[in-house]
Formats: sequence, structure tokens, C-alpha cells
Amino acid sequence: MTEPGTLHVVATPIGNLDDLSPRAREVLGTVDRIACEDTRHTGRLLQRFGVRASLISVHEHNEEQRIGPLLELLREGGSVALVSDAGTPLLSDPGFPLVRAALRDGIRVSPIPGPCAAVAALSVAGLPPEPFRFLGFPSRRKRARREKLQALANVPDTLVWYESVHRLAATLADLAAAFGGDRPAFVGRELTKRHEQTRAGTLAELADWAGSDPDARRGEAVIVVGGSDGGPQGGGGLDLDRLLRALAKRLPPGEAAAVAAEATGEKRNQLYRRILQLAE
Repeated sequence: MTEPGTLHVVATPIGNLDDLSPRAREVLGTVDRIACEDTRHTGRLLQRFGVRASLISVHEHNEEQRIGPLLELLREGGSVALVSDAGTPLLSDPGFPLVRAALRDGIRVSPIPGPCAAVAALSVAGLPPEPFRFLGFPSRRKRARREKLQALANVPDTLVWYESVHRLAATLADLAAAFGGDRPAFVGRELTKRHEQTRAGTLAELADWAGSDPDARRGEAVIVVGGSDGGPQGGGGLDLDRLLRALAKRLPPGEAAAVAAEATGEKRNQLYRRILQLAE
């Protein structure tokens, strides 16, 4: 049974509905209110397990407005479950402002652990699991994404991102350019679902796969990249994009890529594709 005046942070399945834990089912079936991203999505999950509950939407566009009423319910001794559409709330999902406000108000916050796409991918990636950094979604804007990735090129930790499959190929190409095409990496697509696909290789190999395999453009993806070993990354510590832009101003793309490959040790074809991307 749930405790009065408690905010429960409940992890829900990332794909396979059977991953919902018995404890999560009990909590969802006994709280006074369930705060969820999409009431239709959560309603289908609850229906699958025969759970009847009162739902309220809490998403990025209305979260601040929902905090007050939910805190009032909790202060009066009511219990609330916070869920996202999939996985553990707060990790690239709404919920942080509510949890922070509840803690500041002296309200008990209790985790009901379970599925998390980032941890699921990390567990099967074959890359060092600790230390690791979870970085959410890369920027949708090309320039901002590339600048951020370049700044992470020498980080020794294993790095984990979520990414829309519509941008998967572009992000992998940007990672290869920033970190070096030979950096080991992993992509998990549609994890725990019927068409689950996992693929390990170098960033260059994964970028080529994502750009050519139609299946790579379906579902949702997790990217895991091995940390820097302290050696040259993405052009030997240089700002690789800056180097390529400078060369491309003076040379045709093919010649610019050849010169950059000789100077950095990176693969010419990868640098050539990067020059074309920068020209866009």
C-alpha cells in the first residue's frame, strides 16, 4: 500500500509491458493521483493490467502550472505517482521541478525503480560501465550539437545519449568527426521491443550503417560511446571542424579531406563527408 503524503517516482516499461514490476502495479493502483506525460498513453498501460486510477497530465508545457495543485494534494495527505511515457521519470522526461518542489516542501519522495533505456543500453554495450555520463538528447541544431560534441572529445568517461532515429545518422557522423571514427561505440534501437536491434562497432562503422540501413530510421535509439584514452581525438586535439573549414576554403573537398587525413590520422572518406556536412 502507498503511504499518505508521498510522491512516488515510478519507472514504467520502455517497450515490453511485462517489465512493469509488481510493486509498480500496486503503487499505481492505490495512489490518489497519477501524474503522467500523456494520459492516453498511460491509460493504455493501466488498462493492460486492469488498474483504474485518476490521471493528470504533467508535461513540458504545463509542468509549472501542475505543481501547485499536486503539492496541495500531498500536503493534505494524498499520494501521487509520477510516471513518464516510458522508463524512469526525470531522465530526459518531465518531473524534476515537481520532485524538487516536493522536497523543498518537506514532502517524502519515494523511488519505485525499474526500466531505464540508458542503463539497459549500458548493460549490453560492452563498454566500461563506470564512470559514465548520461547526456540526454543532443541538440537538434547542427552547430550547437557539433560544438558540444567537440567539447566532449577528450572526456575519459563512457558517454550515453538518447536520440531520435530521424537524427541518428547525422549525430553518429558528428560524433565520428569530433571523437575520431575509430572510437568504439554502441547503438541500441527499440530496446525490449519486438524489433529490438543492438549494434556495436566504431563510430565510423555505425555512422555508415545508420545512413544506409532503413531499419536504423525506425523507433528510438540509445547511443553509448567509449571514453577517450588520452590519445589524439578528432584531429589530435585540434578543433577538427575549424581545420576542415579552413582547408575547404582553399582546396576542393576531396583534396581538403586528403590533407586533413594526413595531418590527423583520421579516415579520408569520413573527413570528406564531414566537409560536405559543414558546407550545408
